[in-house]
Amino acid sequence: MRFLLPLALGLAAFAQDVLITVDSLADQLKAPNLVILHVGSQKDYEAGHIPGARLVTLGDISITGDRGLRLEMAPTDTLQTALMKLGVNNSSKVVIYTATDSVQSATRVWFTFDYLSLKAALLDGGLAAWKAKGLPTATEATVVTPSTELKLKPQPELIVDAAWINTHRTDQGVVLLDARLPEFYKGENAGNMPRAGHIPGAWNLPFPTLLTADKQFLPKKKLGEYLGNGGTIITYCHVGQQATVLYFAARVSGKNVKLYDGSFQDWSSRPELPVATK
Repeated sequence: MRFLLPLALGLAAFAQDVLITVDSLADQLKAPNLVILHVGSQKDYEAGHIPGARLVTLGDISITGDRGLRLEMAPTDTLQTALMKLGVNNSSKVVIYTATDSVQSATRVWFTFDYLSLKAALLDGGLAAWKAKGLPTATEATVVTPSTELKLKPQPELIVDAAWINTHRTDQGVVLLDARLPEFYKGENAGNMPRAGHIPGAWNLPFPTLLTADKQFLPKKKLGEYLGNGGTIITYCHVGQQATVLYFAARVSGKNVKLYDGSFQDWSSRPELPVATK
């Protein structure tokens, strides 16, 4: 399976899947073609980042879509320009980490790479885990040489829309997972959405369930148990960010998964579609 391949031949210290430890990254910090992406803001990047890391924000890899939908997948040419500016090419060994507790920000960036058929790994625990090991950080901006070529192979089948959800949400073999906290799933808090509640038939698996207190992912076996043995998993949340934590966990545990990018912002804004609160 593509996402379980090593990042590159000869890079044995990296884990054989897409989740790596700080020790693995520290051992390969000088590896050729290594591209480390710091997911956060200019402020936290300047406060300290992993040496050699380049800053990427969610705004760099997303757009506001039709009907005001936030954090939608950007057009391929826009993504190509943004990634080439960061020095990413098809030989890059990409490692993505979150600068804060927002694991969902890093998994959203990782999902973008997966969508584009580009190999990338997520640093388990993010910058906090790096600092906890006493490893060095830098405050000066990394000098980046933009890449001159990057071939992308988008996988549109990894993203579904409201029409697909409405047609298939009751299909046997389709498991719809709501990654939001229970108060939003139950409709106790509308979360600034047009309507409160959840997509009928969806199960609630709050994204923090898959993480430890230190914002690291649970062991692969445990992730698989939480995600179940269904056929195709569809994840959604508020705007398609928290849901990528479930998406990533599904990839780690070898499951077939897709993302409803518009998520509940899209669904709840369509009055013709049903919403449940039980």
